[in-house]
Amino acid sequence: MLGMALAALDGTIVSTAVPQIVGDLGGFAVFSWLFSGYLLAVTVTLPVYGKLSDTFGRKPVLIAGIILFLIGSLLCATAWNMASLIAFRVVQGLGGGALQGTIQVIAADLYPLKERPKIQAKLSTVWATSSIAGPALGGLLAGYADWRWIFLINLPVGAVALWLVVTYLREPNRAPSTRAAVPDRAPRRRVNRAPRRRVNWAPRRRADRAPRRRADRAPRRRVDWAGALAVFATGALLLTALVQGGVAWPWLSVPSFAFLGGSAVLAAVTVVIERRASDPIIPGWVWRRRTIAAVNLALGALGLLMVAPTVFLPTYAQSVLGLGPIAAGFVLSAMTLSWPISAAFSSRLYNRIGFRLTAITGISLALLVLLAFPLLPYPGRPWQPALIMLLLGAALGMFQLPLIIGVQSTVGWSERGTATASILFYRQVGQSVGAALFGAVANGVMAARLADAPTPGLPDDLDSVSKALENPATLTAEAADYLRRAMDSAVDYVYLGAAGAAAVSLLVLIFVAPRRFPVLKDPE
Repeated sequence: MLGMALAALDGTIVSTAVPQIVGDLGGFAVFSWLFSGYLLAVTVTLPVYGKLSDTFGRKPVLIAGIILFLIGSLLCATAWNMASLIAFRVVQGLGGGALQGTIQVIAADLYPLKERPKIQAKLSTVWATSSIAGPALGGLLAGYADWRWIFLINLPVGAVALWLVVTYLREPNRAPSTRAAVPDRAPRRRVNRAPRRRVNWAPRRRADRAPRRRADRAPRRRVDWAGALAVFATGALLLTALVQGGVAWPWLSVPSFAFLGGSAVLAAVTVVIERRASDPIIPGWVWRRRTIAAVNLALGALGLLMVAPTVFLPTYAQSVLGLGPIAAGFVLSAMTLSWPISAAFSSRLYNRIGFRLTAITGISLALLVLLAFPLLPYPGRPWQPALIMLLLGAALGMFQLPLIIGVQSTVGWSERGTATASILFYRQVGQSVGAALFGAVANGVMAARLADAPTPGLPDDLDSVSKALENPATLTAEAADYLRRAMDSAVDYVYLGAAGAAAVSLLVLIFVAPRRFPVLKDPE
């Protein structure tokens, strides 16, 4: 939980200190890369760390991830300009990828199926607590100390987590033995023994014994470094195109086509490399097995729909409801409070009706909740979207956790890291796609409202809308009300798009996922 806290606190604690960071280092035009760079590094390293944990074990990968994260935190605290801080944030993300994926796998390794929901719910409470405590802690450190302390505070927390992992984590040895197919020594000596007749009993030469000892030795497992580099490069180009498209450059521009085309070419190269690799980073069975393929698609759609509450709800709360940043954060935190509670109780449901039906129930409820958001009155009360988020968190807690535990229960130790990293990777990719897609939807709605505006005195472009809503005194009462209604309409369309993503996930579970997950029996 301490290791998970490092990754969970990172995003929320940095967001509130951005004004102080920009004021000290400059670089306002590129400060969004403080978050995009970290997200890119986490996402593209998830499959690599998953495979490494299956190859070398979870503990060394987790230790390496914590150390790398702490090195990145220390470097961030010493940054001298925005470019160096962004680069060091990428180093943090390289460690954060190991934290997010490996901890989930360790929880499945250490605890049997009946106990996993409780453990996963405790891990979820770390994210819930961080979503509330992170902004407050970041604001206090940035306002009363120095913004560099938001990175330095990771060092004592990470040091304690590292000491606990090194000292107390005893990883169960459940990897399949590489000698399983080799007969034991007694039968082999009996087969190699000469017939019972007079023979020369002179000792065998060393050269005669060497091949047998070499055959008995466990083969060294080779890491597919070429595949890891190809996966990293493909994901980096694709996610850069999705994150920066429409922000740093227009979608229909040379940079967008270059990044998207380059990612397509690298994806083809990755497929060729992985097909030829003896032990690929992303093995083919990830998509050949219906259970894992269906969960990849379903959680990819979850990442897509999560953009609506996490990105657009705070804007809605501040621009439409007129709340401050802290109050807007509390509206969103209602979802993070109900999510772990629902996840903890989901085991009672999936133990009776199965993983698939439990997830179908959760995403069906989430679909109804998302469709209810556009029905909220204008301007409405703050408790109304907070109630929507409370219900949405309860529904998604019932949806996501059974799928993660279900996939982990269908694979053995040697495949669990790869399978877990796969579903987390596609969820992160879905979130990046959702940010680009729903950002385009919101911008399109706002542009159409501004073009058809009957009220004079409105901003001329989208970049000026947020500034105008932050300072409504610069507008007339009619213009300010029109802008708020336009923002309300844009967020409504985003939530309708999120409902469409929930519908896609529901259809995948109904028509692609098997009726019963092929759960393996827990080892004694």
